[in-house]
Amino acid sequence: MKEEIPLRPTTPEDFPAICELLGTVFHEEFSGEVKRIEAEIVEFDRSLVADDAGRVVGHTLAFTRDFTVPGAVVPAAHISGVGVLPTHRRRGLLNRMMHRQLHEIADTGRESVAVLWASESAIYPRYGYGPAASRLFLNIMNREVRLPAPPAQPSGSLRMADPESVRTDITKVYEQLRPERIGWSSRDDRWWRYVLSDLKDHRDGATKRYAVVHDGPDGPTGYALWRVKDGWTNHGPDAEVQVREVAAADPETYLALWRFLLGIDLSRSVTTRLAAVDEPLLYLADEPRRLGPSMLDALWVRLVDVPRALAARRYAAPVDVVLEVTDPILEGNTGRWRLTGGPDGATCAATTDPADLVCSVTDLGAVYLGGTRFAALAAAGRVTQLTGNDPTVAFGWNRLPSPTEVF
Repeated sequence: MKEEIPLRPTTPEDFPAICELLGTVFHEEFSGEVKRIEAEIVEFDRSLVADDAGRVVGHTLAFTRDFTVPGAVVPAAHISGVGVLPTHRRRGLLNRMMHRQLHEIADTGRESVAVLWASESAIYPRYGYGPAASRLFLNIMNREVRLPAPPAQPSGSLRMADPESVRTDITKVYEQLRPERIGWSSRDDRWWRYVLSDLKDHRDGATKRYAVVHDGPDGPTGYALWRVKDGWTNHGPDAEVQVREVAAADPETYLALWRFLLGIDLSRSVTTRLAAVDEPLLYLADEPRRLGPSMLDALWVRLVDVPRALAARRYAAPVDVVLEVTDPILEGNTGRWRLTGGPDGATCAATTDPADLVCSVTDLGAVYLGGTRFAALAAAGRVTQLTGNDPTVAFGWNRLPSPTEVF
């Protein structure tokens, strides 16, 4: 019988081999510039490789970042870079890496939640990750959409700039909004350099990235990041404005930014892949069908420590419910948990009381951000409601999650 391929922590010397592995798995080519910017954010002490006689054949890593959940900001392990070489599939490597990673996160005790973007959505429910937030892809016919007129006397103004030159302003706005925006992650200097990096390899023939900042009487109140992909047809100009990120502190700023983006000269479409499901633009456009919305999955959440995670967030309504949870990987989560709380705080502790609702840790991750509803999972037969004590309303929030960054 062939010996099991060992797993081990990563060292900086493994980085070129990791890039080669991930380039093969995700069908990309990592240039020297791409490797440089990626190396700045890698946490080698939180990275695992499968080592087959000196060759890196599998990999996963976790980033140490904070994460906004309903009513709170919590530490969350941000999982990324997961892959196994095609020659080494069907050997249990992915299972072993994902199980070991979850146990290491749990044993460290810093994070009660893990979060990721799934390259293939069939994979991660096996490891307890539930689809917790969706996103809209907008393909806007901008010459056929009208927004409300600006105020007769606007309180602010717009200025264009190179994103790096206005990083201080962008950071200020982002940090002001982040505690209230479910699904947003913290960005230290390393992550801001990564988010604002503008490598030619990533442009796909489009221009460099631009920034526009909205200034109010007391300073910046919003910004947008975008680039333009040129295009011409027999009918004339046909450029596409590719919006990366829009952040606004108030409705006037939001309207000003989107009026600007939809009015860029020579463009006939505006696209964004990271709009919120309840994006305000849907309610501003006079022809919302011309926004071309389509919904995709986004963030997947895994509760690593069920009682801590449930106690960390806030609830839209008073809740006192007993949840019976099963977790085949982190067995300490399996059991009955009494959750008591509301808008001002919560507690969660083990109990022997009868359960009101039975669910898996995967389903609990799906409802954690308020983007998936217990009632919908019950209708699908995924959770079992044993009593009339339904926590669906309590697990919601005033706004849906709005993932703004793929990591």
